[in-house]
This record gives sequence, structure tokens and C-alpha cells, in this order.
Amino acid sequence: MSSLNDFIAALPKAELHVHHVGSASPRIVSELARRHPGVVPADPEALAEFFTFRDFAHFIEVYLAVVDLIRTPEDVELLTYEVAREMSQGQNIGYAELTCTPHTSVIRGIPIEAYTEALESARVRAERDFGLVLRWIYDIPGELGVPAAEATLSYALEHRTDALIGFGLGGPEIGVPRPQFEPYFTAARAAGLRSVPHAGETTGPQTVWDAIRLLGAERIGHGTSAAQDPELLDYLAQNRIPLEVCPSSNIATRAVAAIEEHPLAAFRAAGVPVTINSDDPPMFGTTLNREYEIAAELLELDAAGVAELAAEAVTASFAPDAVKADLRSKIDAHVADHAAS
Repeated sequence: MSSLNDFIAALPKAELHVHHVGSASPRIVSELARRHPGVVPADPEALAEFFTFRDFAHFIEVYLAVVDLIRTPEDVELLTYEVAREMSQGQNIGYAELTCTPHTSVIRGIPIEAYTEALESARVRAERDFGLVLRWIYDIPGELGVPAAEATLSYALEHRTDALIGFGLGGPEIGVPRPQFEPYFTAARAAGLRSVPHAGETTGPQTVWDAIRLLGAERIGHGTSAAQDPELLDYLAQNRIPLEVCPSSNIATRAVAAIEEHPLAAFRAAGVPVTINSDDPPMFGTTLNREYEIAAELLELDAAGVAELAAEAVTASFAPDAVKADLRSKIDAHVADHAAS
């Protein structure tokens, strides 16, 4: 596997399901915790213990504690730029759709205008300095209900930049029914934003059906429980609706009991398009490289198969055509170099 792991590390990639705050590495969190002392420890060893999750509810609790460290526009810009640095330099990610939750920052005192400006400043600097193309997905924190949906829609429509491409829904699924968000997704889609809600991570297949039928989902975040419904698998396959699969995340949040039980292979066998993603990588002790390694093991892939998986993410992305073509070319070149070596 070491040769394959080396291939994966150098493989150009796109990431489609990765959270803004959830991408804060211990290095970044330590810096923010030093700026804003309190609940989150600044010491790296203490942080590792802090990031040990009991279940999905505890993960949300820890996640929100880190959100509380993002208190100024300068914090937003630092987080975004440093996350981009680590994506590019550590994971060879050339394009990423970063899921941002502006509402949780706005209710903590950052005006949406300043939040947007900080994101954009970091994005422009990251593309200049690292060659990483970033795009934004604004997601509704589902646990805050309809008021958060109304606010997130207003941020997306009234403070939109060209880099904002998608509209999502995150947070807990249990007790947060999808139908209440239908009007907000309808309005976002009418404005040209792509629908990318989380669904079926900690609830059953019906949540995925609701995401498709009510929210117009073009991709599904996680969709883990779709494996329980053959009709749903067939629908996803026939309509080419990709699942954004995050194996380590599913284990950490107890959505899947053990990696050997992960439904990734079942998705592929059913012909469902899948992309490999890291979700909240430092919080789950993973990287996108590691998620590709896990996928290669679960699917028994060689280098060519892994490259096909990376290309599938490019296809499923909402990247500009020129960016897609560039990434595909780089993937092909990497495969050719590997075959010649």
C-alpha cells in the first residue's frame, strides 16, 4: 500500500464536502484559542482529547465550541486562508467547495458584509499564493430551524459573490425535518444556487428522498442510509445524483459502526456516483489523502481506480469548465507518470 499511498498523496484532487470551521487544524484552533481563551484548550494534547467524540450530538457540541472562537472578521480570514494552505500543501487539492455557515458567525456579532469580505479576501489570496480554487456553499444550521433558513437565504441572495455556488443544510438530522426548508431551497435554486443538503447520515432513507423531492438535491451530503433502500439506490444511479461520502466521519459520529460495514462498496456496486471527502478532517483525525486510502481498501482499487475516483469528484463538482479541464489533465498526467515509473 505504501506505493499506492504515495500515488494518492501526489494525486491532484477536488473536495466537495468539507466544512469551513470543521477544517480548522489543531494549529489553527490553537491560534484562535490563544486569541480567545475559554472553553477550547490551546494546548495540542488537550485539543486531541477535546476532539474525541462520543456520538454525533457530542460532535455538534464540540463543533459549536470551535465556532465560538470565530469572533472577528480577522478570525474568519485567518481560518479560511490557513485552511486553504493546508488543503493545497498537504493534500494536493486543486479545487474545493467549502461549506460555510455564515449564520453562526453573524449571530455571534460579525456583520454579514464583513464576513463575506473576509471570505473573499482569503479566497483571492489563496488562489494567488497556493493555486487553490475555492468556491462557497452556504448551509443552514438545521438545529436553528426556519429563522436560520431565512437568514441564510438572505445572506446568499443579498450578499452574493461569484464564488458562492451552492445552498446546503447541515447540523443534526434527528428532530430536524427537511420539509420545513423547502421554500428556502426553492428560492435559492431559482437564483441559480445548487442544492447540496446533508441527508441520511444519522436518519433513514426517507430523509434522502425528502432532500431529493422537496429540496431538489443535486448531490447528497453523506447519504449513508441510502444503502438500506434498493429503490433509492436505483434512483440515485439512474439520475446520476452523487453521494458525498466521508468514511472516517461516519465512523467518528457513529453513523456507521465499523469501517468494514461502510456502504461505499454497495453504492458503487449499485452504480451510484460517489465522491470521496473528509468532512471535518482535523476533528475526525483524518485527511483527504487518508479518505482516499480507506476508499481504495474498501473498493479494492489500484492506482488507476483511485484516479477514476478522483476524476468522478471533478465531474460531480460545480467548478468552472476550465478548472475541471485543468484538474482532469493533471490527474491524467499523474497516472501517466506513475505508469512510466
